[in-house]
Amino acid sequence: MTLMTDAQKGLTDDILTVARAESVEPDKLRRLIASGRVVLLASSNQAHKPLGIGESLSAKVNANVGTSIEYVDKDDEVLKANVALQFGADTVMDLSTGGELDDIRSAILQEVHAPIGTVPIYQAAMSSSAVVQMTSDDMFNSVRKHAEDGVSFMTIHAGVTLNSLQRLKNSKRIMGVVSRGGAFTIAWMVHNEQDNPFYTEYDYLLEIAEEYDFTVSLGDGMRSGCLHDASDGPKFVEYVLLGELVQRAREKGVQTIVEGPGHVPLNEIESNVRAMKSITKGAPLYLLGPLVTDIAPGYDHITGAIGGALAGMCGTDFLCMTTPSEHLGLPTTDDIKQGAVVAKIAAHVADLARSRDDALRWDDAMATARASLDWKKQFDLSIDPDFAQRKFSCRTTNTDACSMCGDLCALRIVREALNSVDKEAPKSLRC
Repeated sequence: MTLMTDAQKGLTDDILTVARAESVEPDKLRRLIASGRVVLLASSNQAHKPLGIGESLSAKVNANVGTSIEYVDKDDEVLKANVALQFGADTVMDLSTGGELDDIRSAILQEVHAPIGTVPIYQAAMSSSAVVQMTSDDMFNSVRKHAEDGVSFMTIHAGVTLNSLQRLKNSKRIMGVVSRGGAFTIAWMVHNEQDNPFYTEYDYLLEIAEEYDFTVSLGDGMRSGCLHDASDGPKFVEYVLLGELVQRAREKGVQTIVEGPGHVPLNEIESNVRAMKSITKGAPLYLLGPLVTDIAPGYDHITGAIGGALAGMCGTDFLCMTTPSEHLGLPTTDDIKQGAVVAKIAAHVADLARSRDDALRWDDAMATARASLDWKKQFDLSIDPDFAQRKFSCRTTNTDACSMCGDLCALRIVREALNSVDKEAPKSLRC
């Protein structure tokens, strides 16, 4: 039994919990989960509430943390994960490649109360003498180990195959492959002259996923790393294959998410999102960015949020935040905070565009607080209350308005003018 097959039989406590949190009718949510258009991220090994991702639900945010070969600090990665959750992330992925990977993952699972994702091929590769030396058993043993530890979802690059590699060779890409998991897979296939084990033995992967009931996040190994490479043959070949893999997973009762599409110009986001949704028959869509320009290193949390907001409006369900360190280095804790905040803003903007009542109520509450010059309420409603209050307080004012306008505050001027007219006008003309 899996969460998906349970939903096919009737309502469960997890479904009722998510339905209440999302203000969705429980049986509608049950049907969406049963059909694979919504996934529930839950784990018996973690102290967190189930999280719904997909159609009719609010847009969610993921934060990537993890060590590198150059920098290994387990406690710092745990801190980053919790900071990300504090500032708007809903899930965390551990992408560690340096240090004792089992210990790092265990610490994150124990101390971070949210659904945790991983990329098992990283551990398979790091545990071998070289990436190309890992075996098929190494790959699947890493999947099983992460599942045993209680990971909620795993990125599996099953769509990177010899066929897509041939398409890549024939393409005119500038940057080739920028997905690390995709690159590991390609290097392995070329060296071993074999197809991707996660594709050729996909049924075995589904057996493990069914046994441990984790969600398979089908990785975007052929995603574009620059605007020049967007929406090309290798990427769409992978989309089609991922659609087939989604269907095979659904037949086994295994939940799936689909990832994509990397760097995409603003005018191509809608076509990519709608194509992926159509090909995968509505599977929850998980996007990195998409980044909408290549010329803003240090500000790619913003380029990603711009693309994420539009992608969310077009139907993307799950945004993977980028940080100011994207393309530059391992993010700091402050980078993680900034990335989480702007990704949360993008997700909220998407929810507004999709007319979600909870998002609209939040903005209406802020507008009411601003109209009343109720600063405490404005800070309380802010995504980052401390930052907003510091900005307000850095320049003092002798009025109840901010220092931008002071006595020339438009809200105060109109309010006082209307109050004056109201007092002087005949009773019959008063509002």
